Amino acid sequence: MASYLEFEKPIAEIDSRITELESASGEDVDLSGEIEKLREKRATLLGGTYARLSPWQKTQVARHPGRPHFRDYVANIFDDFVPLGGDRYFAEDEAIIGGLAKLGERRVVLIGHEKGHDTESRLRHNFGMGKPEGYRKAIRLMEMAGRFGLPVVTLVDTSGAFPGVEAEERGQAEAIARSTEACLALPVPMVAAIVGEGGSGGAVALASAERVLMMEHAVYSVISPEGCASILWRTAEKAPDAAEAMKVTAQDLEKLGVIDRIVPEPVGGAHRDPKAAANALGTAIGEELDMLGRYAPHELKRLREERFLTLAS
Repeated sequence: MASYLEFEKPIAEIDSRITELESASGEDVDLSGEIEKLREKRATLLGGTYARLSPWQKTQVARHPGRPHFRDYVANIFDDFVPLGGDRYFAEDEAIIGGLAKLGERRVVLIGHEKGHDTESRLRHNFGMGKPEGYRKAIRLMEMAGRFGLPVVTLVDTSGAFPGVEAEERGQAEAIARSTEACLALPVPMVAAIVGEGGSGGAVALASAERVLMMEHAVYSVISPEGCASILWRTAEKAPDAAEAMKVTAQDLEKLGVIDRIVPEPVGGAHRDPKAAANALGTAIGEELDMLGRYAPHELKRLREERFLTLAS
């Protein structure tokens, strides 16, 4: 069953009407003309709605339960994925998945957050909130990529690193810092893509690349709009205002130079056509890796250094 967001209610009503007419249509009653008119109206309404989404509405789209996650992108655009688990210190963290894969004919090390699609998988993947062992696993895989000369691709989709006491006891802050450092020190090309939510240091730890892509309706921020609103206004009800002020959208962040490229999504968001969204992302990542392949290791490090020093200035 389709899941509609609050601002999509007019679209849901048209879809419901189309379903009713399709059920009633048969040999004795031809409703094809009316159905076609409704489909045209729906297409126009859907395109217009998604062309003028507010930052808060984009946040809702980025969190849509049907939005493709790491495993969906693996299934649609990568081949021969071989997961490599464990941080060799404490445990396996299923919120962050990584391993070897092929993008076309190119072998890469692929790392990303996985949120899960249902209650069971969301609990197993901890809603995409990485623990220290997840970030240490990412560090291990990035170091391996450097040794074997394999490009690194990361798919970022997290509301933030796991904030639990046990994570802090195992060195969450240090693990995030070390993962960020590992990204910046890589001697091989690295492309990061914000595919859903890019939340705080938990996202930056896998996104400190020389090229950062962002899906059209993804969001990327230092804190969630609800968290920001709770701090500034003492109420999460101000989240829409916080989202507007924080410039969380791909369009705003491209203007600010925080990201380098926006990957277009199908009309109505990636959740309406995950395969098309994945194909667009795969093409963009391949083009970026082709471009970065011309640089020597020391030039790649310089590109990252210049990129982040420019943002800090």
